[in-house]
Amino acid sequence: MRPDKKDLIELLSTRGEENLAALYKKAYEIKKKYVGTSVYLRGLIELSNICSKNCYYCGIRSGNKEVNRYQISLEEAIEEAKLCLDFHYGSIVIQAGEREDKPWIEFITKLVKSVKELSDNQLGITLSLGEQELDVYQQWFEAGAHRYLLRIETSNRKLYQDLHPADHNFEHRLNCLHLLRQCGYQVGTGVMTGLPGQTIEDLANDILFFYDENIDMLGMGPFIPHHNTPFKYLIDSFNPIESLNMGLKMIAVCRIALKDVNIASTTALQAIHPEGRELGLKAGANVLMPNITDTKYRAGYQLYEGKPGLNETAIQFQNELEKHIYAIGETIGYDQWGDSKHFFKRINKRKSEANTEN
Repeated sequence: MRPDKKDLIELLSTRGEENLAALYKKAYEIKKKYVGTSVYLRGLIELSNICSKNCYYCGIRSGNKEVNRYQISLEEAIEEAKLCLDFHYGSIVIQAGEREDKPWIEFITKLVKSVKELSDNQLGITLSLGEQELDVYQQWFEAGAHRYLLRIETSNRKLYQDLHPADHNFEHRLNCLHLLRQCGYQVGTGVMTGLPGQTIEDLANDILFFYDENIDMLGMGPFIPHHNTPFKYLIDSFNPIESLNMGLKMIAVCRIALKDVNIASTTALQAIHPEGRELGLKAGANVLMPNITDTKYRAGYQLYEGKPGLNETAIQFQNELEKHIYAIGETIGYDQWGDSKHFFKRINKRKSEANTEN
């Protein structure tokens, strides 16, 4: 049943320590019922910070001339994927700035095929590489990627346009989500919370957007202003406590409303609070994305101010991660893809409807 917008607004408006604790407890109970308490790990490879987009909020926007641009070599990326395999992570995420040039498209295809071959198909692959044409999505899917994250950032078209230059088109991005579903991907999207000009009603509409679009997985995080973007004027007034609370509330309300989708506890939460990722899990998230990118590249991939773990090696992070996850009473789904339960429900429903028609 479609969530009620008034109920969503009421939940997102929750304030006070006791009321917030009750909200997170409710979300956690629903998480336990629908997706369990295993945390699924996606080793994150930040493949390149070269980007054709110039989004006003992003630290690697094409207009930021302070950034030292890089692209990790095929051999280095494969080594990082092997590290992920050695750590028994079930999956990797290949993330980069948005590009549509042919050499880049072929590079990704080769990398995906190489990772599948390296791992004998043991590693699941999520891509987060922005807007592409249908044939490109299909090519990457056939190479072996099976999940794709394309954040919409906000479902409010006016607000979306305020965040982007005139040549960035909401309808085109939305259509890309439809193309991904057409190819057979598990489809992920997400929004930022605390955007300038954003309202509680906007966030409620975002959740309804996720429902209406039948989204399988979510990657959301708080808006954190970056010093080399048009929103740098918001740095002094940025309230980390408010930002953290709204980010956690969005996770919790999405879990309550959408039940069985995969929800990531993102690095941006940890940028605001040292235990942000654990708080995200306790608010209803069930996926973490440990950064396995070589530390020599990490300073170049700062989408927002204060990104944590720039000098933390993958092994150091792994040891800390286990300790913190076990401390909150959860387990780690080692060697598991941890695919979206919502995806399989959606696929089975479609098959059932097709059989009925026949």
